[in-house]
Amino acid sequence: MAGFLSRIFEKVKSWIHWSWTYLWAVWFILVVFVVYILRGPLKLTENLSYATMFLNTLTPKFYVALTGTSSLISGLILIFEWWYFKKYGTSFIEQVSLNHISPLLGGTDGQQNDNNNTNTNSNNTTNTTQNQTTQQSMPECKVWRNPLNLFRGSEYQRYNWARGKEPLTYYDMNLSAQDHQTFFTCESDAGKQEFEIMQRAWRERNPQSRIKAAKDALEKNPECCTAIILLAEEDTSSIADAEKMFKQAYKTAEISYRKSQQTQHQNLQHEATYRRDTNVIVYIKRRLAMCARKLGRTREAIKMMRELMKEFPTLNLFNIHENLIDALLEVQAYADVQALLAKYDDISLPKSAAICYTAALLKARAVADKFSPDTASKRGLSTAEMTAVEAIHRAVEFNPHCPKYLLEMKSLILPPEHILKRGDSEAIAYAFFHLPHWKKVDGALNLLHCTWEGTFRMIPYPLEKGHLFYPYPTCTESADRELLPAYHEVSVYPKKELPFFILFTAGLCSFTALLALLTHQYPEPMGMVAKTVIGWLYMPISYVLEKLEAILPSNLLHQLSRI
Repeated sequence: MAGFLSRIFEKVKSWIHWSWTYLWAVWFILVVFVVYILRGPLKLTENLSYATMFLNTLTPKFYVALTGTSSLISGLILIFEWWYFKKYGTSFIEQVSLNHISPLLGGTDGQQNDNNNTNTNSNNTTNTTQNQTTQQSMPECKVWRNPLNLFRGSEYQRYNWARGKEPLTYYDMNLSAQDHQTFFTCESDAGKQEFEIMQRAWRERNPQSRIKAAKDALEKNPECCTAIILLAEEDTSSIADAEKMFKQAYKTAEISYRKSQQTQHQNLQHEATYRRDTNVIVYIKRRLAMCARKLGRTREAIKMMRELMKEFPTLNLFNIHENLIDALLEVQAYADVQALLAKYDDISLPKSAAICYTAALLKARAVADKFSPDTASKRGLSTAEMTAVEAIHRAVEFNPHCPKYLLEMKSLILPPEHILKRGDSEAIAYAFFHLPHWKKVDGALNLLHCTWEGTFRMIPYPLEKGHLFYPYPTCTESADRELLPAYHEVSVYPKKELPFFILFTAGLCSFTALLALLTHQYPEPMGMVAKTVIGWLYMPISYVLEKLEAILPSNLLHQLSRI
């Protein structure tokens, strides 16, 4: 019985919401009808004649002032709307209308919420399963550590000295500080002065304060390898100096790692210490391999990276395989790269621009040197060319920002320390390191130039569904703006169309400004035009009034007017 009454109540409530949607039209018609019936007592005809006489006595200066003021107000609204759209990506008027005015008029949100509550109560198990499936299928905009990030002192800081621009944002550096605290600290450090100092050092915003704190920690304990890591990252002016300090840190880190490896199973604190020491030694050895890669000892770097991946096969924290891909491409060991992709380009593993675009590069390498768009348009694509084009389309769908950087249609900046997969930050990081690899393959960039835009014809629009990957996330623009410096113009995909209200206010501003100019220059002709337009607009109204006079009896109107 209670369920029956609740259903009846919901139906009545939904009918009331539906009736309010159209009630305003009935109210408007009723008001017009009442005003028309009471036009006698209200003296509408006399008032209309007085208004006409008043308008006829107005000079052209009044119309110039009126149209000029309208143009000014609409121009100010246009400027505010444009600023709000560029900052937040949406129209202010549209947002207010949808979020505040529309629910008051139509009650759509309330109806949807009520329906959702009813469905939840009746189908609780089904909805729970669907929600879990949705959460699993829709990826979040997770920020990842850039596996090829540069050195702060010898690269980022040198750029700041040379150009006077800060290449890293505070948000990016704050994420790095959180990473360092996670990697290089543990519960067993409590009570040890050098580690407590380093915990404060990672949180310092000022680089000089961090360096000073690291030196203080070294005074407490000359074998504090995390302090040496910080100095190697930030207090060196060249890669060679950074490599020397990392080698010094590696000696002490290896000793600590061997000790903690033997005692890791004794209790939870020893296990936490072992995890910390593992992160430290992997981090140092990976940075040493990157130093060797930057100093031209690429084969030595490849050997060190392979040893790391063999010794710690389950540690995917630093994505060392992407460092190895870059080094193998540098020595043009394409067979080894293909073998590495066979392991990591798997459906169960997270993708990246490095994996997708490297796979496309290897397939393009087989046909790029002989590819000609004119010949391909006449005879069609061969099987190998079709495979290469499909690989390019797959890579572009994953990250549509990369081609413009690879084709040098957009200028590069220094990559950030963190990237957003499928975002502009990942495209910058990939192109910064992999553009030379594409240039080494003859014709690869030409093939990319001829085929990359064809990807967007295969992706459904709007982007509710992806073609080969999940739909492109909508949160990449805001996250990339936090990661990338302000002087860089963030690449946005898909391109946002201008909201209706911006176009409307722009048209209104231009139209009223034109009217003000014409009225000021040609007052008499514009007055004639205005009267003609008003006459045209009044013609259908007068026609309707005449028909009403003919249809409705005059005595009824007379009686109603007397009432």
